[in-house]
Amino acid sequence: MAVFGYLRVSTERQASEGESLPTQRRSIEGYAMMNGYAVDRFFEEKGVSGSKPIAERQMGAALLSSLSAGDVIITSKLDRMFRSALDALDVLKQLKARDVSLHMIDLGGDVTSNGISKLVFTILSAVAEAERDRIRERIADVKRDQRRRGRYLGGAVPFGYLRDAAGQLVPEMDQQRAIDEARRLKASGQSLRSIADALSRQGHQLSHVSVARILKEG
Repeated sequence: MAVFGYLRVSTERQASEGESLPTQRRSIEGYAMMNGYAVDRFFEEKGVSGSKPIAERQMGAALLSSLSAGDVIITSKLDRMFRSALDALDVLKQLKARDVSLHMIDLGGDVTSNGISKLVFTILSAVAEAERDRIRERIADVKRDQRRRGRYLGGAVPFGYLRDAAGQLVPEMDQQRAIDEARRLKASGQSLRSIADALSRQGHQLSHVSVARILKEG
């Protein structure tokens, strides 16, 4: 049996502040000692987003490939390993099938065998995923609002606008007319591909995906 500790910070700043790697390491070492374990190896992720499935993270993949029956994984918090309920539950199922125990200190211990911990784990995984979705929606709302007010947020300039000397978005009239035409064609029942073809004949090379995004943003 081997005991592994898993640690993660999503930004380089977090590596030295808040839920820092040393803080997580001490928490795992303390939990291991109180439960009669000795940690054989730590897997540390630096600057890796929790939204990325653990199997696609460098150290997460290394951890999963190192496991054998009877092994133990210890992590300080649920959100250090998972932010997606789907990823969390899928990995939990795999670990149980491989006879590997997953201990989450914030959930009170082994979530692979303790019924109450598993229930809390399932609920909190879904809550974490929902919170991430809400954050994404709020960011999108802010960007839409700022775009309506002509504020340029960086990245690709949206179709229908130009960036002026002051860095603000201003309407590009030819493209604005194309947007109006796309709306008219959509209202008449035309498909996105048909609209894209019509706009292409007018000199606007847009895919049907781009047309869908333009209509949605409008």
